[in-house]
Amino acid sequence: MNKVIFACVRNAGRSQMAAAFFNVLADPDKARAISAGTQPGEQVHPEVLEAMRDAGLDLTGARPQRLTDELAKDAHWLITLGCGEACPSVPGLKREDWPLDDPQGKSEVLVHRIRDEVAARVVGLLEREGWLKAGQPGT
Repeated sequence: MNKVIFACVRNAGRSQMAAAFFNVLADPDKARAISAGTQPGEQVHPEVLEAMRDAGLDLTGARPQRLTDELAKDAHWLITLGCGEACPSVPGLKREDWPLDDPQGKSEVLVHRIRDEVAARVVGLLEREGWLKAGQPGT
């Protein structure tokens, strides 16, 4: 089982979206994802909840969490999402950075663009690694 961590600073936007898309689109026998942050917020941003609801995914139960050694111990990938110098680093993991804008406080149009870019990047990762669930785009 391949474990992917999607991480940003507050774990209240991009990383939550990425993990949600990943877990819906990935073959559950091959990979799963979690999201975490270095300075987790109190809750997922309301504009992110709305944009994900518009995409058919309910994140109302999602809660930001801190990226800890314990959380990362059996992970294979760390995908950081546009947090620049504040992005976490976990030694020994494959790492990729997706430079995406923070959706907090952005207009509905911009949040939807960010959401759609996150989804496209998740699909790209799943296709590249061979983890896409049968019946999804690209399979």
